[in-house]
Amino acid sequence: MLRTRFSDLLGIDYPIVQGGMMWVGRAELAAAVSEAGGLGILTALTQPTPDELRREIDRCRALTSKPFGVNLTILPSVSPPPYAEYRRAIIDSGVTIVETAGHKPHEHVDDFKAHGITVLHKCTAVRHALSAERMGVDVISIDGFECAGHPGEDDIPGLILIPAAVDKLSIPVIASGGFGDGRGLVAALALGAEGINMGTRFCATVEAPIHDNVKQFLVANDERATNLIFRRFKNTGRVARNSVSDKVVEISAGRDAVFADIQPYVGGALGRKALETGDLDAGLIWAGQIQGLIHDVPTCKQLIDRIMSDAAAIIAGRLAGLLPETAAPR
Repeated sequence: MLRTRFSDLLGIDYPIVQGGMMWVGRAELAAAVSEAGGLGILTALTQPTPDELRREIDRCRALTSKPFGVNLTILPSVSPPPYAEYRRAIIDSGVTIVETAGHKPHEHVDDFKAHGITVLHKCTAVRHALSAERMGVDVISIDGFECAGHPGEDDIPGLILIPAAVDKLSIPVIASGGFGDGRGLVAALALGAEGINMGTRFCATVEAPIHDNVKQFLVANDERATNLIFRRFKNTGRVARNSVSDKVVEISAGRDAVFADIQPYVGGALGRKALETGDLDAGLIWAGQIQGLIHDVPTCKQLIDRIMSDAAAIIAGRLAGLLPETAAPR
């Protein structure tokens, strides 16, 4: 069994985390990941109200007795959701692991920590990771430029960002963005990370609560099949390439383009429609470059078992075989 500081801290079998994904991080997926030995994550804001989140946490508990977490992402908005109420729902429900992300999470992290909750914080830059460590989080999930979602504005890929973060931080680091198989897990460990976070890869699993058309779309896509959107608005996002994201890129390239010009195409409700109905051109579908390494739609258990067995084979086989016997550690 492959264990790290991270898996020991969270009491999970394997150092694999299912990222918190809007509209996807529901009980059936989170519970399946946790049952398979990883860490499943519910996405708080997928639930329309804090009370609905409480019910989703209860539903997840009914599906697994193993550890799972809840993601709370804080985004700047003129009309923000009631973050404090969602935070209270998480605390009152007895959740012991939270993944935070986004804008100025200090008050939330402080409250979670005051209630003995282990906090994973997801960020895209070493400077932000250091700030989160000073804030008191327990684990950093560092998100490279390959990722789905918002990779930040520095454009640093994981091969550089992961060891750069590990060099500066004393708390465990898990690698996010571009991971989906045993090779990626071994690479992350070699770079100093204590595990991996996977989002897009878990979308292409049997238990992911999205339409099969979307899962097959991810399987069919290659590593080039993404678009970077919102670049000119300093809020870069990586999404799968479809007619909608192509249109957003085209409009954004206009000399006088403003956000209002693309707003009709990028609403979250449209993305939800795409995921739930299988209409691949209904809205944005958030996906990373790891699409190029997704070739099937296994169960979460099959996927995690394969990642772990492949990683063990690489470490014990190919990598060990590269060392002459006389050079092997004693």
